[in-house]
Amino acid sequence: MDHEQMEFFKTLLKGMANEILQRGDDTVASMQGGDMDMPDPADRASAESEREFLLSLRQREHTMLRKIREALQRIEDGEYGECEECGEAIGVARLKARPVTTLCIHCKQRQEQLEAVPGTGSGPQPQQYEF
Repeated sequence: MDHEQMEFFKTLLKGMANEILQRGDDTVASMQGGDMDMPDPADRASAESEREFLLSLRQREHTMLRKIREALQRIEDGEYGECEECGEAIGVARLKARPVTTLCIHCKQRQEQLEAVPGTGSGPQPQQYEF
């Protein structure tokens, strides 16, 4: 990957991080200003449900922010765009679709296939019942 492409991904990742941080600031501001003292139990439950949903989204975004920071560090280290499993280059199209990825498409497909196989410890396990 050339310098121009690296700069493109660096700018893209920083933009993604800034968007996440802004949404987090907006959520904190809205929660601080929110009045949870509602007389109607249905309104209170609805507001609490919305609050839980927003917190769940922010948690996912926090995880994404960590991945973005790791990707930016890989750019600085000169390792961005290299598959962490096989060492091959990750395609630019894949990086554009998922800039934080650490696996090439072949290794990701292999990982997903292993996760789908019961008993490998990675994917959902069948329910065990005792009689």
